[in-house]
Parts: sequence; structure tokens; C-alpha cells
Amino acid sequence: MLIDFFYTLRAAQLPVSVKEFLSLLEALEAGIVGPRSEDAWSLDDFYFMARLALVKDEKHYDKFDRAFAAYFKGVEAAAELARELPSDWLTQMLERELSDEQKAALQKLGWDELMETLKKRLAEQKGRHEGGSKWIGTGGTSPFGNGGYNPQGIRIGGQSKNKSAVKVWEQRAYQDYDDQQELGTRNIKVALRRLRRFAREGNELELDLPDTIRSTAANAGYLDIKMVPERHNNVKVLLLMDVGGTMDEHIQRVEELFSAVRSEFKHLEFYYFHNCVYDFMWKNNRRRFAEKFPTWDIIRKYNKDYKLIFVGDATMSPYEILQPGGSVEYNNEEPGAEWLQRLTHAFPKFAWINPEPPGVWQYRQSISIIQQLMAQRMYPLSLKGLEDAMRLLSK
Repeated sequence: MLIDFFYTLRAAQLPVSVKEFLSLLEALEAGIVGPRSEDAWSLDDFYFMARLALVKDEKHYDKFDRAFAAYFKGVEAAAELARELPSDWLTQMLERELSDEQKAALQKLGWDELMETLKKRLAEQKGRHEGGSKWIGTGGTSPFGNGGYNPQGIRIGGQSKNKSAVKVWEQRAYQDYDDQQELGTRNIKVALRRLRRFAREGNELELDLPDTIRSTAANAGYLDIKMVPERHNNVKVLLLMDVGGTMDEHIQRVEELFSAVRSEFKHLEFYYFHNCVYDFMWKNNRRRFAEKFPTWDIIRKYNKDYKLIFVGDATMSPYEILQPGGSVEYNNEEPGAEWLQRLTHAFPKFAWINPEPPGVWQYRQSISIIQQLMAQRMYPLSLKGLEDAMRLLSK
């Protein structure tokens, strides 16, 4: 059975090795987890033991939870109904899951009667049910099911809405750790900090308190003041963002990225373009044709120590990249590819962040062209993708 479990984890793209699997088997053989009595065992104990042995990075916790639930689905339900729950486990669960009011409400029915009722409902019910106050299903006020409300209930499957179930089935508590998850502003900030490098410059104006204390103690109590140079965030970012057209469906995510970038980098310059960069860009979309910033001026204005970051889905007609006059808005004299090459030549540290999922990149010719122009420095707007881009730019 556990060999198939191992293959399930590998199929879920978890980096689980044979050595780690053997460690799990050794732990089971040593009795680290197992039956608590002759007729009782805990799948929860095995879950924690397996996760400890097999998962070496918390970013994979969510993948592990999904694979574990898919493989052992139904096992815990059968085990729970076939035995008595240990009182210490029940006490810990109640303390963790329920408020004082909910604990009092649970006492009205009692755990034994609740579980006995669940067994009867499972035996009587013949199909899916939605709403109502009795059957196991979704919605409603039944003590059993998902999506409804009952302070004395058992949630079966899905995610909690009212946070009041006595037992949580298939709970995924680590969804934010998956490195393929789309990002919110907070997680974007964490990823962007990989690019921040503080350089010590200037005069010795800052007191190094820990070193002063350490040096004074070592000097028999005679005050020995230690100073360090001030620290400045010297990272400079030039952010060029695609707006309009197919980018409209990515507005929220790009806004989150833009908000995070503005808060993380003191030296930030940004401009907008549509589909591909041509001979001018702009800073205000409402005045995009009245307030133009020539691309040549932007190239000359900023030093090559700026990190150049493009943000766009790179989804357009190939003519918009490769041909003069290819722009959908005006008759550009030079192709967009020429301007992209000029920008990447002027700013050697560059990357392209694409909000489109990587699975569609190979099917869009324009994305392949942009990837070539970017020397394959295109990254998805995911936690791993953004961290990889920042790691590249920090070198």
C-alpha cells in the first residue's frame, strides 16, 4: 500500500526520494506511530510522521496535503466510525477548534450521540443532498456535511466557512506555501526582497549597539563605542508595464505587483507601454498621447545599474514585434524588436514577468519571440517565478 502512496506523491510532483521513503518505513517499523490500542489507530499520526519524513520544504506542504487526501480518502472516515475516540484527542480537538459558546452547544448533544447519528445517516442516505437540516450534504443546517452551519457539526470535505465543525476533514492548512500559487501583495514583497542589497557607504554615523556592548564587556567595563557606516538601499529599478487589451484580465495581479514594488524599492522609475515597446512610453494612461516620453530619452536618462523589469503577457500579433508599422495604435517607424534589444543592451540586468500561466507559452508565437529577445529571461508571476527573476537580477 505504501509503495502506491509513494508513487502518488511522485505523480503530484513532490520531490520525494527513495531514501526518504525508506526513512518513513523505518519509523513505522520502530513504532514511532501506530495503534494506540488493540482496536484503535490514528491516520493523523501517520500523516504527521509521513510529512516529517518525506517533505523537506514547507512550500510543498499543500501538494502533500492534496496527494495525501486523494490517496487516503475514506480511510479515516471508516476508522473513526469503527472505534471510540480517545478522550485526550477529543479534548485537544475541542480546545483547538471551538469557542466557549460552541463547547457549551456541543454538550447539548454529546459526542457519542453525534457520532452514532452520523453512522445512521451514512447507512440511510442513498445519494447527494443539498440544503436541509438532516442529510449529509452541502448547505443547510445539518450537523454533517459542508457549506452550511451547525455549531455541533462534523464538516466532511471542502473548507470551513463557519469554523465551527468538531472535526475538520481534509483540511489544507498550507495553501500559501505552494511555490506555484499566484501572489498577493504581501507575498510579492517577500519575493522582491531577494533583490534588495544594502551597501554600506558614507561616514561612520550609525551606532553599532550590539558591538559596542560586546566590546565594552571585553574591555573590562570601559566604554568602547563602535560605529558602522549608514546603510542605504541602493537597488534601482526601471519597471515597464504593458497595459490594455489582453492585459485587462491581469489588472488586479499587476496592481498588486506594482504596489509591492513601490513599497520595496526606494529608487523606482516606471513607464507604460501597450503590447510591445516602441519609440515612446507614458506615465499616465489618460494622457498617454499628450504626455509621451521618448524611449531614447529613457535609455539615456538612466544608468546601466538600473534593473530593467518588463511586465506583460507578451500576447499579440508577431507583426507587432517584428515589422515597422506593426503597432495596432499608430504607424511605428521601427519594429518593437529593435527597441527591446536597445533596452536590454542599455540595461544588462533585465527580466520579463509574464502573468500568463507557463502552460500556454508554447502555444503563442509572440511569447516565443519575446522569450528569444529576452534571452529566455521570462518568468511567470508566481512565487517561484518571481524569486527566480529577483535572484537573476541580483547577480
